[in-house]
Amino acid sequence: MPIKIQKGLPARETLEKENIFVMDTDRAETQDIRPLRIIILNLMPTKITTETQLARLLGNTPLQVELELMRTDTHIGTHVSYDHLMTFYKTFAEIKDQMFDGMIITGAPVEHLEFEEVSYWQELCEIMEWSKTHVYSTFHICWGAQAALYYHYGVPKIPLDEKLFGIFEHKVTHQNSILFRGFDDTFLTPHSRHTTIRKEDILKVKELKILSESDKAGVYAISTDGGSQIFITGHSEYDTLTLDAEYRRDKNAGLPIHVPENYYPDDDDTKMPMNTWRSAANLLYSNWLNYFVYQATPYDLDTLPSLKERGL
Repeated sequence: MPIKIQKGLPARETLEKENIFVMDTDRAETQDIRPLRIIILNLMPTKITTETQLARLLGNTPLQVELELMRTDTHIGTHVSYDHLMTFYKTFAEIKDQMFDGMIITGAPVEHLEFEEVSYWQELCEIMEWSKTHVYSTFHICWGAQAALYYHYGVPKIPLDEKLFGIFEHKVTHQNSILFRGFDDTFLTPHSRHTTIRKEDILKVKELKILSESDKAGVYAISTDGGSQIFITGHSEYDTLTLDAEYRRDKNAGLPIHVPENYYPDDDDTKMPMNTWRSAANLLYSNWLNYFVYQATPYDLDTLPSLKERGL
């Protein structure tokens, strides 16, 4: 089934070349199907790259998805044109009266700051609070996961001695987890971060359960009961060359950076890396859309129950 995106969004051309079914509003409105309404709060500086990565995963399912993009109003991205933001992105003020089946809050390159020091922190807090009554399931990625765990449950982020950077093996630790239905016993996922969250801090919060962990990368996936809030510490959405671009950017800038682990063949950065996490990424997003969004939300989004009404 297709993903419904705005006409002219740069991601469309890329997705069509990859044989991912996309459609615009005119065609979508001729189908007697209510698409899943998914909104992405894109905090990444590489807006177009992140749009494409997430649209690719959301579009690779048997469900029709209507995608909306949101930006912060208190911080305007500088790595993308102003015209692109004005054309394809909405602010919180423009969507706050709407209901959504699902929401994705991305990571952001602000790990070096305390949460309260981030220029858009208060706006993000307002959005995260709003998600509890206007979104059925919210999927948080990397720094977005750390920010949400801190805001909702007081879980702190902890600085690492060196950047966690590479492809790491994970295992499903919560038996019968629907989010990981169909996964192999072990699977691979990229990580790129300077901070982490501690297992012992998560275990103190009765509303949270750990679904997946890595011996090297730590806790990977956390969920509330029912999956109304999901927290993913890695970057399963990354393209094959995303870590390569980050590595060369930091290396050329003279920043302390090591070769991403388990990424280049023989750890040789002159060799082309292979994508070893694509199937797990597709299954992760497909399971989220199917089990936590599609099969749970009401047909009439105006009747969407809040977390409080669901007893959460």
